[in-house]
Amino acid sequence: MIAYTCKYAPAELFAGFGEEAVKLNPTAEHFEEADRLSHRNLCSYTRALLQSCREQQIDSLVLTTCCDSMRRIGDVLEAGGTSVFVLDLPRADGPCARKRYASELRRFLDAYMKAHGVSFDLQKCKASFQREPAAEPEPYFALLGARSNASLLQMLQQEMPLPVHDLTCVGSRELPVPPQTDNLDEFLDWYAGVLLGQMPCMRMTEVAQRRTLTEDPQLKGILYHTVKFCDFYGFEYAKLQQTARLPMLKLETDGTTGAEGQLRTRVQAFAEGFTPEKPHSRSAAAAKKRYTAGIDSGSTSTNVVILDSDRNIIGSSIVATGARAALGAHNALEQALRQAHLTREQLDEVVATGYGRAYIGAGGRDVTEITCHAKGAYFLDSSVRTIIDIGGQDSKAIRLDENGKVKTFVMNDKCAAGTGRFLEMMARVLELSMEEMSACGLHWKEEISISSMCTVFAESEVVSLVAQNKQTADIVHGLNNAVAAKAAALAARVDPQARFMMTGGVAANRGVVKAIEEKIGAPLLVLPEHQLCGALGAALIALEE
Repeated sequence: MIAYTCKYAPAELFAGFGEEAVKLNPTAEHFEEADRLSHRNLCSYTRALLQSCREQQIDSLVLTTCCDSMRRIGDVLEAGGTSVFVLDLPRADGPCARKRYASELRRFLDAYMKAHGVSFDLQKCKASFQREPAAEPEPYFALLGARSNASLLQMLQQEMPLPVHDLTCVGSRELPVPPQTDNLDEFLDWYAGVLLGQMPCMRMTEVAQRRTLTEDPQLKGILYHTVKFCDFYGFEYAKLQQTARLPMLKLETDGTTGAEGQLRTRVQAFAEGFTPEKPHSRSAAAAKKRYTAGIDSGSTSTNVVILDSDRNIIGSSIVATGARAALGAHNALEQALRQAHLTREQLDEVVATGYGRAYIGAGGRDVTEITCHAKGAYFLDSSVRTIIDIGGQDSKAIRLDENGKVKTFVMNDKCAAGTGRFLEMMARVLELSMEEMSACGLHWKEEISISSMCTVFAESEVVSLVAQNKQTADIVHGLNNAVAAKAAALAARVDPQARFMMTGGVAANRGVVKAIEEKIGAPLLVLPEHQLCGALGAALIALEE
């Protein structure tokens, strides 16, 4: 078995040695072995590659010189006993580049035969070239950008309403049938040409051909993947944001499995934008009184709203989620049912949303909090165009169109910086209740800047400020500004337009609300139902069912 990582690698040559070609697109549970063998300043993909090679005991690996990190990983693996061959990849596709790469392929063949004492069978190599039959044209979504692991592609196929075609740098590898020649040098000249003539990756000098990836009339939306701390595909994404006329969602991974939950939420919210909205039937409502519930299972609180068929809120509750999301949802629903004077059996439909929506066993379907907050906010005030939602675990900025549909949205990454959890931890350090913290920062005198948004480092910073006898109001004001800066930065990424609404539990914090208003230069509408907005949207969707 020989492993490879790049679509420019000569995978078909491996068959000429009777070896299986294995494409590596690893995702690591952790980087323990990688960090032991290399420095942490390597990119997340190469660290995941190093971890995977060690765990799977890969004994032969072919790399291309696409970046310095790949060279470094080759050095580390070779020092550890792995047979590594590094191909010097030209960054162009011209006669000189093809000639140069053909000589690299010949060098690889000679080195492999010498190292393993085997011969190369050209006929076996040529027999390995396979082309899939052309499929009938059909609407689809394209996964573009940097290499994607199998689990991400599988999740996209599950969640999106249309097929997803993998057009990433390693997913679009398709070579023509080789010529009828028995001359190895002629074959290698041809092979070098077709390898370099593939759809160029963003590391190549000339990438203009990539624009055809988004020009197919059957393409209905773009899922754009980037690798954290790797800029090549970030440049293309930025350009597509300005030029593409299709819905687009950015997905960023860091080589680990830790952010799969948030990625799925983003993908589900994007997919929900392609689901036709069902009209609210007044005649059906008049024929039979109906009741629906929306359950918003958050990391800190679980919120429930019960509606009647006239879209009146007849019951609601806000209950601490606690250690078990399902129990928190049960308690919140029971409390709202008592307020509405209903039983569980009288509910016609239940929709769950929020952080734990897939795990609470509510009995109905689940919808992402992005869609639900948009639905709830627009119901409360149809003039709202930009929503800033800060909950216990994450933050979001959502842009609505004139019909209340989600136009675009962004979320924070898997770090909880700038969320309700962050503020709770800081309140604990300052020995304040959340109510006290809400008002405390309004009466500041000294401007204090909190330099770190990491909860651990910010806690140390606050402890240091307390030791310096800084006033509590000034410290809280600094924390409010730090949270506001992060929220305003999210809002700026969705082309914000007035009118603004703030939802989520942090909307109860007057200091944070005021700080965000100063950052965005516009007032924030904060309604009494701010914490129930997601549950309200879920109940409205349930009513439309």
